Amino acid sequence: MIRIGVDFGGTKIEAAALNAQGRFVARVRAPNPGAYEPALDAVRNLVAEAERQAGARGPVGVGAPGSASPRSGLIRNANSLYLNGRPLAEDLERVLGRPVRLANDANCLALSEAADGAGEGFDVVFAAIFGTGCGGGLVVGGRLLGGANGIAGEWGHTPLPWSCEDERSAPPCWCGRQGCLETWISGSALAADFARRTGRKAAADAVVAMARQGEPDAVACLDAYIGRAGRALAVIADILDPDVIVLGGGMSNVAELYERLPAAIAPHVFADAWQAPIRPAVHGDSSGVRGAAWLWPLDPDP
Repeated sequence: MIRIGVDFGGTKIEAAALNAQGRFVARVRAPNPGAYEPALDAVRNLVAEAERQAGARGPVGVGAPGSASPRSGLIRNANSLYLNGRPLAEDLERVLGRPVRLANDANCLALSEAADGAGEGFDVVFAAIFGTGCGGGLVVGGRLLGGANGIAGEWGHTPLPWSCEDERSAPPCWCGRQGCLETWISGSALAADFARRTGRKAAADAVVAMARQGEPDAVACLDAYIGRAGRALAVIADILDPDVIVLGGGMSNVAELYERLPAAIAPHVFADAWQAPIRPAVHGDSSGVRGAAWLWPLDPDP
């Protein structure tokens, strides 16, 4: 049997077929057209191609930004704004002609890594995305927790804790709030902080490279970034006390996070001592599509 995962990203959509052991037997992707109906068509075509390559048909799980309301089934909180207010799962079931399981993309990261990645063997796994945006997902005992209102893990749209004086004037977030974690600890936030500090534009990876070369403004930005990420993750430690923290997204490739985050987290945790491994996602940018496929059990009835 196979399972199909779909990673509905902001710039690309990917579909993959996984076998019972979680290994890829097909994998295809295409640019996200950035509009609702064309995106549904893209998902249909990608799933058909993945199944053609795999030589089998399977149930479909989809990881997407935002979350579906358990009351209305409509998407809310997606940074791909054209999805908001749409019955995405229902419409995907219509175009694919079968049941679809839908979850937040960060939840899919958590599920993939808890199943057979950086969180394998741990009971409580918190996964955080530090990418274009910022999000989180939680798996306990191998089970993805969506929450009573379907918003478990919406950590990126909570405020930065223990703010310093120079953080009082918080940047606006696309969601309409001000000072969300997404505006402080996403990769985009690092680039924006550098631009505010210097008046110069540079992508997050370029800022990290400059910091490694000792450029003072870049060093200050990276130091501030790690401090803010530490404070943000300390709240997770206080509430969940996870056995492991797994990082995904572009910033998860920054080695300094794993070296320095434990010391940035510990002083803010309400305990005499705190420690938990912080690990990069084993499956990297494959975790989203793999986690979407893992939304189905091993022996579903498609």
